Amino acid sequence: MATIPAEGGSAAGPTVLRMMLGAQLRRLRESRGVTREGAGWEIRASESKISRMELGRVGFKERDIADLLTLYGITDPQEREALLRLARDANSPGWWHQYGDVLPSWFQAYLGLEAAAALIRTYELQFVPGLLQTQEYARAVVLLGHGRALPAEIDRRVALRMRRQQVLHRKDPPQLWAVVDEAALRRPIGGPAVMRQQVTALIDATRLPNVRLQVVPFAAGGHAAAGGAFSILRFGDAELPDVVYIEQLTSALYLDKREDLEFYAVAMERLCVEAEPPERTPELLGRILADLPTG
Repeated sequence: MATIPAEGGSAAGPTVLRMMLGAQLRRLRESRGVTREGAGWEIRASESKISRMELGRVGFKERDIADLLTLYGITDPQEREALLRLARDANSPGWWHQYGDVLPSWFQAYLGLEAAAALIRTYELQFVPGLLQTQEYARAVVLLGHGRALPAEIDRRVALRMRRQQVLHRKDPPQLWAVVDEAALRRPIGGPAVMRQQVTALIDATRLPNVRLQVVPFAAGGHAAAGGAFSILRFGDAELPDVVYIEQLTSALYLDKREDLEFYAVAMERLCVEAEPPERTPELLGRILADLPTG
């Protein structure tokens, strides 16, 4: 079975707990030769619901878990209680629940995946990645999409983005490998002063041991991911599949089919080859910083 993080562990958010419990339920079902249809019949649900449960895409009813454990022959009281406790923990709201008033439901799933990931690979061509944005740059980006919102709402949206960044500074942080198009670094979001602060912050970020930053220069011309930004999230448990995240204006796509993962993984690898190597990033950022107006 997968290792369960200790209670209160920094990465033990509800999303990863659902994924881990789902993976364990799948392994138990398969080891007993039970079909998804058979498991669904046992808890008065469809085959597709069992699939969603095993992928960690839905919450868990404790009664359903208890019935499935009985079906799979798990009778040891301690083992049953450990899995039932995991189900209860998996239904607990994540830290982002407090921002529910400004957080669309389709983005909540990403925050859970981001908090659970061991490796986050992201490509951005319009903005600095959210995990590396300064507060004033983030405010300028938020205003682009919510210019009519009240100041208090803008403040909460910016606070949410800043809270996300704590994932990079926790005890066991994920590795962040970001590839950014030069256009995103040259676009004067918020004005020259904001951009100077932002580029300086990126130079500082390159010194973090868990951050790798590459820039795709204008000289590269067209490249593998010219179609749009995307992220690939990988998790510490080898049983959990990678997830590709593609954000749209009013929704997002979450891809985990093998053919989709392979396509985006190849595109990301090509981007990393076409981009300048990480050791050149501080020099490139310094050049962009020097080009920014100082007045």
